[in-house]
Amino acid sequence: MQGTGMMQRPILRKVFRAGCCAVLLLGLFSLYAWSEGSELEKLSFLPTWRPQAQFAGYYVALEKGFYRRESIDLEIIPGGPDRSPRSYLVNRKADIVSMWLSTAVQLAADGVDIGHIAQVIQRSALMMVAGAGSGIHSLSDMDGKRVAMWPSDFQIQPMVLFERQGLTVRPITLAGTLNLFLRGGAEVALIMWYNEYNALRMYGMDPDRMYAVYFSDTELNFPEDGLYVLGDTWFARENLLCRFVKASFEGWRYAFDHPEEAVDIVMAAMRRESVPASRSHQKWMLSCMKSLIQPAVGGRIGVLSESDYLRVARVLEEDHRISGTPNFDYFSKGCMNDVSQ
Repeated sequence: MQGTGMMQRPILRKVFRAGCCAVLLLGLFSLYAWSEGSELEKLSFLPTWRPQAQFAGYYVALEKGFYRRESIDLEIIPGGPDRSPRSYLVNRKADIVSMWLSTAVQLAADGVDIGHIAQVIQRSALMMVAGAGSGIHSLSDMDGKRVAMWPSDFQIQPMVLFERQGLTVRPITLAGTLNLFLRGGAEVALIMWYNEYNALRMYGMDPDRMYAVYFSDTELNFPEDGLYVLGDTWFARENLLCRFVKASFEGWRYAFDHPEEAVDIVMAAMRRESVPASRSHQKWMLSCMKSLIQPAVGGRIGVLSESDYLRVARVLEEDHRISGTPNFDYFSKGCMNDVSQ
């Protein structure tokens, strides 16, 4: 009988181990099933423009399932000239929009209950360029010259800069392309570093022979793309919105770590919307975004600093675009801490 008991002990231990493994697997399966079966909450997001690598993080997060992992069923509404983030937000056609900080501050000053949930682009990518044959070799040389500019809030920084320098220019509003500038209709063009600057290089303009003014190097260094919601949306869905922010920045990190795959995803989104696509240009744009999203020394990714906010508001007040600075603590909501971890 003693021998039989000794033979049974290894068998019992094997049975016990098998039982433990079965319980563990059952628990993991139940957790997976709960995650997969949990109800997804719908959100809609409107970027500032059509699909391109400027928004790679969101398209990557959608494609890789980062939003679904946060129980979010996200619709990315393609941006464009007929879809204003300002209008879509105010009229509740989108839950979340991407806007420039200068635009959002003006909305808040006009009484719109708007909340900032994350700062994506930390510094200005806006710049002015003049071609080699323009005779412009300094900012003062722009006096009296024709300056081709994108419309609306794009014009705030250059016009304030010209006024501060005592320069009088002839502003011309661009309509969709840089053809006016390329054909000599203006001596100076207002462009984005991550976009049109590279396009000019691709057209054959030599960067070493262009005169350039980078607004990031001036006192008019405005942070640009941020994520915004209406105040009542924030108070009703704070946790959901912060999960959106978390997944979005996870998408950005993945895009920067896997640039070729990220460009593939962006190019597919561009094709779906019939947007002309150049792979090399999208790779350039993504590399620029990596630089623009990184905060200054001592800053945190996704966080809007109060000093940046007050600088933009002060310029808008001096330019008579707002009559008072909205309260920063109310304007700036709490998702940024989640992003920075």
